[in-house]
Amino acid sequence: MARRPTIGEVLRSIAFYAVFYGATVFIVLMSVATLFLASEERFRTVIHWWGRFHRWCVTRILAIPVIIEGTPPPLGTLVALKHEAFMEAIELPQLMPLPVVFAKAELMRIPLWGLAGNRYGLVSVEREEGAAALRRMLSAARRLGQGGRRLAIFPEGTRVRHGTRPPLQSGFAALYKLLGRPVIPVAVRSGPAYHHWIKRRVPIVVRYMDAIPAGLPRDEIEARVHAAINALNSDQPG
Repeated sequence: MARRPTIGEVLRSIAFYAVFYGATVFIVLMSVATLFLASEERFRTVIHWWGRFHRWCVTRILAIPVIIEGTPPPLGTLVALKHEAFMEAIELPQLMPLPVVFAKAELMRIPLWGLAGNRYGLVSVEREEGAAALRRMLSAARRLGQGGRRLAIFPEGTRVRHGTRPPLQSGFAALYKLLGRPVIPVAVRSGPAYHHWIKRRVPIVVRYMDAIPAGLPRDEIEARVHAAINALNSDQPG
């Protein structure tokens, strides 16, 4: 069970919500303006600035250390990340330059957000539509991944509490096979600090694991990725 927050953590969290989400309103307006009126490069600059600002708020206002371990993924890889909190979704462009991100279809249906996601390079994940949806995802990933852009996916499908290990979604192994890219698993421990209304001052850790080659059988790739992204799961700080 997580410990009760301290008074300092409560006050820091209130300040974080006021500063980060207050500024986010302004950033959203900027991104909408650049979506229609500026170049793709300028639009992406706004999105990346949001991620950098979030990191500043986490480390300076919340005073939560963010520890990055290992070597960031090289070009041309499929990156499979643990997903414990909103933090790693916001900061994906900080964790790897200009990723192509597999995102839930519900997000892509949000007015303006979906347009922005399409322009940045998000691939809609429609889990209930079977083979047809997989073909669309594969086509979009190949198109957006031209030039070696990294493809980023949360293979467990959604945010989960720290310490839990849900099975990988079935579409992950199919994408791995059809894309033919090596996989970089990324273990993340963000839940103990960030997966609360009141944030705890315990370190957030992002660990890039060893590359897994392309072409492995389904059972092996699923087992290796599942073990790797959950490498920090036994760690229960705070």
